[in-house]
Amino acid sequence: MADLTQLLENEVFMAFASYTTIILSKMMLMSPATAFYRLTRKVFANPEDCESFGKGENAKKYLRTDDSVERVRRAHLNDLENIVPFVGIGLLYSLSGPDLSTALLHFRLFVGARIYHTIAYLTPLPQPNRALAFFVGYGVTLSMAYRLLKTGFYL
Repeated sequence: MADLTQLLENEVFMAFASYTTIILSKMMLMSPATAFYRLTRKVFANPEDCESFGKGENAKKYLRTDDSVERVRRAHLNDLENIVPFVGIGLLYSLSGPDLSTALLHFRLFVGARIYHTIAYLTPLPQPNRALAFFVGYGVTLSMAYRLLKTGFYL
């Protein structure tokens, strides 16, 4: 069984840890971005969130949806749907002994695609920008899963 020093000496694992930290940090920034859009546009989802802007019927006008808020929220949800599988599959992949250059290509493509996806979603850039970014990231995760199933597991 590998101990911590062996993991810290594993270049692929350390690269995975670095790129995972970057992409998880980006995903975490989506929550404050959503809050920023909600506060600056005075758009809230829950009645208790509106109380500082008024009481009763006056507060109800802040219970609404806004395209900008929903756009940030959907980008965050899309991150959750794609980054969580990348973290799980990427961890197993990084521990399966892949070539460093191949692993770096996977990690860099995924992180770049997810950052570009967020930019394309929030700007918004015309399609197929967002779709291409999504499929590049999704393809990277599928590629790692395929390599794991092909070489590392006993099926």
